Amino acid sequence: MSDTIKITINGIECEGAKGETILSIATRNGIEIPNLCHNEEVKVYGACSLCVVEGEGMPKLMRACATIPQDGWKVSSETPRAKQSRKIALELLMCDHEGDCKGPCSLECPAGTDCQAYVKQIALGNDKEAVRIIKEKLPLPASIGRVCPHPCETKCRRQHVEEPISIAFLKYFAADNDLKSGDTFRPEVAAPTGKTVGIIGGGPAGLTAAYFLAVKGHKVTVFDAMPKMGGMLRYGIPEYRLPKAVLDREIAEIEALGVELKNDYRIGRDISYADFKAQFDATLIAIGAWTSSGVGCPGEKDTEGVFGGIDFLRAVSLGNRPEIGDSVVIVGGGNTAMDACRTAVRVGAKNVYVVYRRTEAEMPAEQVEIDEAREEGVEFKFLRNPAEIISENGHVAKVKLQVMELGEPDASGRRAPVPVEDEFETIEVSSVIAAIGQKVNPAGFEGVELNKKGIIAADEATFRTSEEGVFAVGDATNKGAGIAIAAIGEANKAAGVIDSYLNGEIIPYKAPFVSKREAEDIDFTIYDKRSRIRMPQLSPEERKTNFKEVNLGFDEKEAREEAKRCLECGCWDYDDCRLIKAANSCDICPSRLKGEKHSRFVEQKLVSIERDQGKCILCGLCVRVCDEVVGKGLLDFVGRGFGTVIKPEFNSPEMIAVCKDCHKCAEMCPTGALKIIG
Repeated sequence: MSDTIKITINGIECEGAKGETILSIATRNGIEIPNLCHNEEVKVYGACSLCVVEGEGMPKLMRACATIPQDGWKVSSETPRAKQSRKIALELLMCDHEGDCKGPCSLECPAGTDCQAYVKQIALGNDKEAVRIIKEKLPLPASIGRVCPHPCETKCRRQHVEEPISIAFLKYFAADNDLKSGDTFRPEVAAPTGKTVGIIGGGPAGLTAAYFLAVKGHKVTVFDAMPKMGGMLRYGIPEYRLPKAVLDREIAEIEALGVELKNDYRIGRDISYADFKAQFDATLIAIGAWTSSGVGCPGEKDTEGVFGGIDFLRAVSLGNRPEIGDSVVIVGGGNTAMDACRTAVRVGAKNVYVVYRRTEAEMPAEQVEIDEAREEGVEFKFLRNPAEIISENGHVAKVKLQVMELGEPDASGRRAPVPVEDEFETIEVSSVIAAIGQKVNPAGFEGVELNKKGIIAADEATFRTSEEGVFAVGDATNKGAGIAIAAIGEANKAAGVIDSYLNGEIIPYKAPFVSKREAEDIDFTIYDKRSRIRMPQLSPEERKTNFKEVNLGFDEKEAREEAKRCLECGCWDYDDCRLIKAANSCDICPSRLKGEKHSRFVEQKLVSIERDQGKCILCGLCVRVCDEVVGKGLLDFVGRGFGTVIKPEFNSPEMIAVCKDCHKCAEMCPTGALKIIG
C-alpha cells in the first residue's frame, strides 16, 4: 500500500505523504497559500484563518494548515469563496492593527522613496547604501535633492518635537558623496530582452523611465528636442540651485546602463510621429509642458519686453540672456516665479518686483525661496494683479496693477482674490515676466487623444494613451505641469507597466495598502529636542551677483547628526511582514469594520525584545514557540475579547537570562510586533 497520495491544488497536481496537511504539500510543491500563524516547529493552531481552501464537491471551507487530504482531492485557495473569506479575515485583522507600515515622509513622497531607510543609512555613515535605496525609486538623487520642494518634510513627525528633518538635503549629501567616490552605485541590469522602447523627452520623467526600463533589460533610446538632456532640470532650474555639472554626472550614470541618448531631435520635424513609434515595441511620451501661460491682460501681446517665465529661464540657461532692463515685474507666486525673480537679480536688474494676487501666506512657493529672494533685494507686492501693460514705442513702460482682496475660498481651498473697485497702482518697469503656469504643446503628435485642457490623456493606472503601445507620463498628461518628483514617481510606475506590456500582459499600477497611525495618537514629549541643522549658504551679497550654487552642502558631521534626528516612524519589519504581504494580495477595506480595539502600548519587559501591542495580531506563535520549542512558557494570553494581549511573566533571574539570549519568539513573529533590541 502506497504511503503517498496525489491531490490537485490550484490546478496543479501534487504528490504528498499520507497524514501530511494541504498546506505542507502545497509549500513543498512551490504553491503559496497565505498564512500567518503556521510554523513547522509548533503544533497546528489555525488562528489566522487565511489559509482557507475550497474542496471540489465539499460544502465547507477548510484550513489548509489543519486539514489532512485524501488521495484524489481537488482543492483551491483561489476560488471566489475562499478569497472572500480571506479578505474578511484580513480586514478584521487590519481594522485592529495599529502601526505605520511606512513613515509618513515616504507616503507623502510622490516617488515613494523610502526616506526613513536612506536617512538611517546616512546616520550610520553608509552613503552608498543610502543611494542604493534612493535609486530604487529615482535615478537623480543629487539633482532632485537640491531642487525638490520636499513634500516629505511637510509630513515629517519630527516637526511635532521641534522641526522636520532636512530629508532632501540629506539625499543630495549622500548622492554627492557617491558621485565623488569613484565607485558609484549602479544597479544590476537584467539580461537583454530584445525589446525596444523609444522615449520622447529627456526630462526627469523620460530619464527615470529610461533608467528603470534599462535595468529590466530593454533597449531604450531617449530623444529630446533640446541640445542637452535634462528637460526642466536643465532649462527651467537656475544654475545657482542646480549646477549643471551635477546633472551631467547623473545623466552619464543613466547612459552607462546602456541607454542611448539623442538630442536636437524633434517629432514632426525630424520624423513623423507615426514613423517614430513604428520603430519600437513601446513608446513613451514625456515631453513636459514648455509653453508659458500669459498674464491675460490688455497690452500683453505684441509688446516688446514681455516674457514667459519658462522662456526667460530657458534663454538664460542657453546663454542667450534677454535684455530685461533695470526694473522688472515677475507675475506669479510659485517656485518658477522665485527662480525668475532671483535670476533677474543675477542678470543685472536693479529693481525686481514680484506681483502676486493673494497674500504671502497663500503663495505656493517654498518659504525658503521667498525668504532668499527677499534677502537678495526682491520686493513683493501682494494682493495685486496686472490690469494692463502700458507700452511706449512698442516696448513695456509701465504696469497698471489692480488692488485685490481675499474673498471666499475657491476650488483649491484658498480664499479667492477679488478686485477692489477703482483701486489701482501703477509702476514703471522695463520688462514683465509671466510665471503663472505652463502648457503642453502637442504639435506633431497627431492621433494622440487630448483632454479638454489640450493635455495628453493617459490612463492613471496604466499610463496608456489612446494608441496601442503608446504611453505618456509627467507634465504633458492629465493634470498638467507639476513638480519634478511627481513626474519621476509617475515614470517609475509607468516603467513597471510598460515592462509588463512588453512581457505580454499589461499589469496596471496599484497603490499598496498600508497601515497608518495619526500623529495626534503619538506622545512626542518623550523625545529630546534637537534643532534642525541649517544648510550653510553663500551670503546674499555674494550670491546675488553670480550663478554659483547658493547652498554649500552639509559636511560629514552635520549630515550624520541631522540624520540621527529621525524618529524612525515606519515599521522596522515592513519588508518581511507577512501580514502586509497578505493584505496586499487582495483588495481589502478595513475601515468599513468598526469596533472595540485591543490595548495598545509598547513594553520592553522582555529585556532584549520590544513588544508593540498595537501591531500584535494574537496569532499565538510567540506563546507556542516559547512553550513547545524553548520549553519555558514565559508568554501567555492575558484578558478576554478585544482586551486580550500577550504578556511575559518572569519568575526568576534565570528566566530573564534565558529570554535575553533566546529571541525565538521575535524570529517567528509574522508582523513587526516583536523587535530584538539587545
